[in-house]
Amino acid sequence: MDRDLAVVQGGFHLANKLCLPTSLSFLQKGDWSRVRKPILEAIRELCGQEELRSQPEMRGIGWKKKLVCALWLKLLSRETGEDMETAWRENSFFPIQNGFPELNYVVMVELVKSVGAAEIFAQFLLCLPQAQICTELERLVDYVRCSPTSDDDVQLFLKVWWELWKGKDEQKAGADDSIETVLTGQFVRLFSQPASLFPHAAKRLRLESNLLSAVSSPATDVLYVLLHGLKDMRDHISTTNLCFQALSISLDSLYTSFLIDRAVIVPTKEKMDFLSKVVTIREGNDEKLSPELLRGAQQDLRASHSPSQFQSSRMNVNQALKVIMELTQFWNNSGLLKMYDSSKSSYSAFKLHQSVQRVLKALEAVNVSETMTEMDDRNVLIEVLESLAFSATECSPEVKRKVTMMIINHHLDAYQDFAVLFASEKSWATSDEHWINCLKQNQASFQQHDMLIQLAYTLMSQLHSDTTNVGQCKKVIQVLVNIFSKLSLEDKNKALADMLRLSSRGFFGCSVPSDIIEEFEQELNLAFNCIIQPGGGAPALDAAVSLVAKVAFQNPELTLKSCCHLAVFNKGAFSLVANILQQLPGLRGREGNEKAQTKADNKGVKEAMQSTDRSDLPSATSPLCKCLQEMIRTKLLSNHDKEQFLQFLGLLMMPAMVVEGEDRRQSFLSPQEVVSVFVLPNLSTIGHHSIDLDLSLRLLHSALSVGTRNQDPASSPDWVLGCSPFPLLYTLAHLLHQSLRCWEQPLKAIVHHWSMDTKELLMTVLTTLGQMVGVEVASNPSSWSRALFWLYSKMGELDWTVRFYLKPVWGEHFRNEVPSSLLTVCDLPKQEWSGLDLLQYGQGTGLLAWMECCFISDTLQSTMLSSLCLNKDQPDHVSMFSKGLLVALTQTLPLCSISQWSRLLRGLRELLIADKLHVPYSLEYVDYLPLLDLRGFSCELRLSVLLLRVFQLLCGSSCSHWLSVDGWTHVGRLYALAVREMMDSLRAKLLLSSVSPKATVSSSLKTSSCLSHRASEVPTDHLKDSKQVEEVCSTKSLTLQDSSTQSCSSKLSTTTAVSSADPQTEEIQTFPSQEVLFVLRQLFCHVHHVQVMMPQGQCEPLFLTSLKILSHYEAVLAAFPGSSSPLESNNTRHFFSSITDNLQNEEMKAVLQQKIAQLVSAAV
Repeated sequence: MDRDLAVVQGGFHLANKLCLPTSLSFLQKGDWSRVRKPILEAIRELCGQEELRSQPEMRGIGWKKKLVCALWLKLLSRETGEDMETAWRENSFFPIQNGFPELNYVVMVELVKSVGAAEIFAQFLLCLPQAQICTELERLVDYVRCSPTSDDDVQLFLKVWWELWKGKDEQKAGADDSIETVLTGQFVRLFSQPASLFPHAAKRLRLESNLLSAVSSPATDVLYVLLHGLKDMRDHISTTNLCFQALSISLDSLYTSFLIDRAVIVPTKEKMDFLSKVVTIREGNDEKLSPELLRGAQQDLRASHSPSQFQSSRMNVNQALKVIMELTQFWNNSGLLKMYDSSKSSYSAFKLHQSVQRVLKALEAVNVSETMTEMDDRNVLIEVLESLAFSATECSPEVKRKVTMMIINHHLDAYQDFAVLFASEKSWATSDEHWINCLKQNQASFQQHDMLIQLAYTLMSQLHSDTTNVGQCKKVIQVLVNIFSKLSLEDKNKALADMLRLSSRGFFGCSVPSDIIEEFEQELNLAFNCIIQPGGGAPALDAAVSLVAKVAFQNPELTLKSCCHLAVFNKGAFSLVANILQQLPGLRGREGNEKAQTKADNKGVKEAMQSTDRSDLPSATSPLCKCLQEMIRTKLLSNHDKEQFLQFLGLLMMPAMVVEGEDRRQSFLSPQEVVSVFVLPNLSTIGHHSIDLDLSLRLLHSALSVGTRNQDPASSPDWVLGCSPFPLLYTLAHLLHQSLRCWEQPLKAIVHHWSMDTKELLMTVLTTLGQMVGVEVASNPSSWSRALFWLYSKMGELDWTVRFYLKPVWGEHFRNEVPSSLLTVCDLPKQEWSGLDLLQYGQGTGLLAWMECCFISDTLQSTMLSSLCLNKDQPDHVSMFSKGLLVALTQTLPLCSISQWSRLLRGLRELLIADKLHVPYSLEYVDYLPLLDLRGFSCELRLSVLLLRVFQLLCGSSCSHWLSVDGWTHVGRLYALAVREMMDSLRAKLLLSSVSPKATVSSSLKTSSCLSHRASEVPTDHLKDSKQVEEVCSTKSLTLQDSSTQSCSSKLSTTTAVSSADPQTEEIQTFPSQEVLFVLRQLFCHVHHVQVMMPQGQCEPLFLTSLKILSHYEAVLAAFPGSSSPLESNNTRHFFSSITDNLQNEEMKAVLQQKIAQLVSAAV
């Protein structure tokens, strides 16, 4: 560095010798040509360039900045008379500037002009306060006007002016900021100290006085100085090029200082057109396209559309217009504003054309208050500007493409906006490697979902053309997939949604070369093979989401088909696939018309996407639903497949959080869409062979369950109103009507085989849907009145019980219509209930109708029990009621579902507890009178006998032909359920008695019956084996958490004190284990009695119930060894064995005999 500096300083010293007998400090403007050679040769050697005015390297720019700064500071030190000692301490450039000879302002300006450092000089000026800028500009104007004035002098002035207007170059700032900082600091230091501190200040010239006066004066106006300076030197402008530059800069200064108050936003396409024309003109002048050329043009464009940073204080718009008008008129009269060669446009002419257009447009739009004279000046200026003729500049699409790619490649100003433009220009996407390389090398610039979709649309156009370059298309696909992979999850979903709007098959919407298809299919298979590999956790899910998103971006439809196949046919995969799709809501989009791609060729990508959202498109089904529909139609689903299908759709309907931390939740499929696609079409075509009614009902039940649980307003139960709720309610009600007699042989025309599970599901769905619709109807009943009357009138065709399931829909609008015979056994208010004359319900069928009401709902059962007309004080009434109820129960039992039967059992218990139902207990399975207190178990014993009598009637010769094989299996299940509930009651009572270990349980029949009724509410897993029962015996006390159990146990009264002398007696009296064993023996006998009576005697539910009774019997014996003596146990074993011998099935008999044999060992 010292050597390079010495070379430059040596050049200046040689030039100083050439000035003898004077020196460079007294150099005149006309003498610069005589002394410049050694200086310029030294600088040329330093910068390493042969042409000083060519584009310099960064090393040359740095040295020019140091040189100009050093010379300027040297000049200021001389002019201000700075003390040497002070400069040495406070000026970091002192060692550099001290090596130069004394010089004057002429040397510095001529050097700036010769080495093309006008931009550097202007950047230094921008570091100064505005007052000092004005002073320096006035000095520059004086210098230019000083004779001899050349075109280069005027050119320097115009360049400095325009560089000031362009402002600081932020891209070039940074490493060289220290030089500007030094210059600014020295200016402030030299012109802020009093003159007394400078002993040699006599030669400070007028610079100091001008600066100090400018600082103290508010009238510092850069535009004023420049415009009047240009006005003063207008005679020295003698060429058309200079005239165009001067007028263009003047007009731009006027425009940015007075005619706009904020930056004008120039559309990217207009920017591209401007830059392309600049490049075309410059290339016509033997310049090459380069980043520096484009950067300079961008700076010119930005400066022309941004408000000036210099606030005008001494000049208003009218004054500026007057000056520019005079200059324009002068140059126009001189013939300098005429273009003599229209075949070749210059950059200055093109720039002037742009400036004229902006100013004319702005003058028309801006209202300026002005006098008549000022208005005349303005009109003259407009007239002259409008009279100027400019040649049109045309540029080829190839130039536009090259300009855009260079801006993107070199990250020039607004390169991301140009990336958007680049992506949208389909005509640029050829097989040219430069276009693909631009994408490949600048992938980060295109990481926005809208740009990605533009590129995808362009690629699709290439793939579907007749001249597809397969190799190039593969590269582009890979680049686009890479860009997509780096998007955020939110942007990925936006891109997927946009891709679906373009084409449901993505890049493969039309005919695509087979090589590309095969490569994608391999990628698709690989992706899903990776997904089903064992692994878990959040990282595995994130990776799976990324894999599916990548292939879905290329072909959404085929990817969704693979997802559906994996979820339905791969065991357990439905959960993972649902989780993946919940993270990709962009794939939910509605399927567009397949003709959208054809429209896209003519309209562009935006119009193509918008065209798929039109309401006149034939399909509004989401892509996933369509894939599932196709799969159901083309593949035979097993029961396991159907179960996974249901689970899959159920998970997709559940709202999920897509972005972690967001409160907003959304489901991949809405319940309304699932119902509309998979349920309504099936239910509306009941009777067709291909309809799976159970599957449709389960889907509807799942959708209704999600809808009622979901708190999201967007998925509230309001969605039901979009699914034709009243026709749907009627359809479900009609199906329920058909299922009421499900054990009757179906007609030949009806192929559907009704099951009790289907009936149960129908009742649940109908009740839930009715409640949801009822809420909406209640909120605005007037708007639903016609629909309500229609639905109610349609119910007249169906069984009368069906209407009660729709009670929530019409609320109090209609009376409850029941068979007239029911009103004879119930006291019901006439304003709410009315009778129907039905052929099936003649005289004596009131209890049948009453019992059918009891199992419909809890509310209706409560009404029936409370309104029953029965006088307990008259034995004949109770006896007749009990006999009639037995017959009605026999008729009703086969038609009950599981929930209805459970509800009916509760009603029977209440009747037994209230002594309204008389069921005498016969000791047909007892050889001797048991000395036990069985009052606490009377409810279970009487209920068991009642059911035994029901089955005796049902299995009798007059009724045995009612049911099919499936019907007998169903009633066996119902009876087994009743027996299990009785066993649960026994278990609970045995557990309750352990609360008071030293008390004997003795209570009235009602108290015991209440305990029996409430004991069914105790969890059934309290005593599941002998170990639990032994724990009860050993601890002798338990604290119960069930409040209902505690309330019942508190009603037990202890009446007999237990003698502590006999622990055996204490144990027996404390725990009613003998009573429990007795009841279990009776239940076992009743179950076997029923099983033997039933056709074929092979009811598996009853066989399993027998085993459960024996297991519980064994557990009680093990927990309470004193409950049965060895002789009693042996007798019990013989008794059980003799009962079991009546079974016809040998396998069942053998298993039960083996279990019975274990009872003796347990007792011992």
